[in-house]
Amino acid sequence: MKKRFIAGATCPQCKAQDRTVMYHSEGKDYRECIACGFIEARLFDSQPQELETRGNRQEPQRQSEIQVLHFTPNPSKDDSDA
Repeated sequence: MKKRFIAGATCPQCKAQDRTVMYHSEGKDYRECIACGFIEARLFDSQPQELETRGNRQEPQRQSEIQVLHFTPNPSKDDSDA
């Protein structure tokens, strides 16, 4: 088992800085303070879910209404004088 110091970490119990180590044992990650003996186990079974953002949000498909438009030509100026 390899214990690694966490730079800048503060113990939640005694508030000692740079006295916390992390190690992995039996499928769990542990955080331990070498100053006061505080130990916290973390179990990471599942993958964290991705947060919803504008880039990955699935918007419902919009059904567009189809309309047929008929354009009639404008009468020419010569036809309006007659």
